[in-house]
Amino acid sequence: MEGENHTGLSQFLLLGLSEDPELQSFLFGLFLSMYLVTVLGNLLIILAICSDSHLHTPMYFFLSNLSITDICFTTTTVPKMLVNIHAHSKDISYIECLTQAYYCMVFVGIDVLLLTIMAYDRFAAICHPLNYIVIMNPRHCGLLVLISWLIICWVSLIHILLMKQLTFSKGTEIPHFFCEVAQLLKVASSDTLVNNIFMFVVAVVLGMFSVTGILFSYSQIVSSLMKMSSVSKYKAFSTCGSHLCVVSLFYGTGLGVYLSSPVTHSPQKISISSVMYTVVTPMLNPFIYSLRNKDVKWALWRLLSRAASCP
Repeated sequence: MEGENHTGLSQFLLLGLSEDPELQSFLFGLFLSMYLVTVLGNLLIILAICSDSHLHTPMYFFLSNLSITDICFTTTTVPKMLVNIHAHSKDISYIECLTQAYYCMVFVGIDVLLLTIMAYDRFAAICHPLNYIVIMNPRHCGLLVLISWLIICWVSLIHILLMKQLTFSKGTEIPHFFCEVAQLLKVASSDTLVNNIFMFVVAVVLGMFSVTGILFSYSQIVSSLMKMSSVSKYKAFSTCGSHLCVVSLFYGTGLGVYLSSPVTHSPQKISISSVMYTVVTPMLNPFIYSLRNKDVKWALWRLLSRAASCP
């Protein structure tokens, strides 16, 4: 086939999770349910935080941003898959595919930086309680989130501009349910060396920064907790439990997909395993924070009580 790199001419085919016609109805129902639970759960977290003045703190400000990011991330991938299943189609245009790849990179990157910032927030709260309000003042919190968005948006834009230089054949098959960057590079008709180097450097720098930041924050937290009484120790560390669960889930699933890719020769198995960090993790985050956090639990209860009492 002749290579194309212009927007209107290239049409890709998303192969999805399975080509078995009998499974399509089941997959549609499953992912529609998961998507609705993700959106509703994260939306309730955001509304609970906004409606309760007790939750107007840096920790919950970052949590609300994480919930917004999770809603956007799943909205980038799942609805297109549902539309294709419903329409019995696998088509996605060149522009749609690059747009989806861009926003996937943005929201994954924001997730990574937000989890790092949340670890820093817990470090400041537990290790420097007297200066916490000064360190994590509203202006500082807003700047941290804004800078994260600016960095990730620019890095993702550079990656997409590099991808626009590549050529793809008409009807290129992507063995995934969304346009993942790594899969796009594998099916490109032209040389992808520059793209792979850029992707590797960004992944290493972002990953090292995040992991180092989280490990440093929690090493300092553990060191501070060792000097506290049992009651103070439990109360302080209880605020970290939900964050640790989310970090473990996010990095555990992401690392599992990354490590399984070289040894798994079936693209379908890779796409199925990637469901864990693209769909399952954003869906579980609201449950983790609401079930393990009394403040969020009570805020949700008051929010639902007010909603139920409205005529």
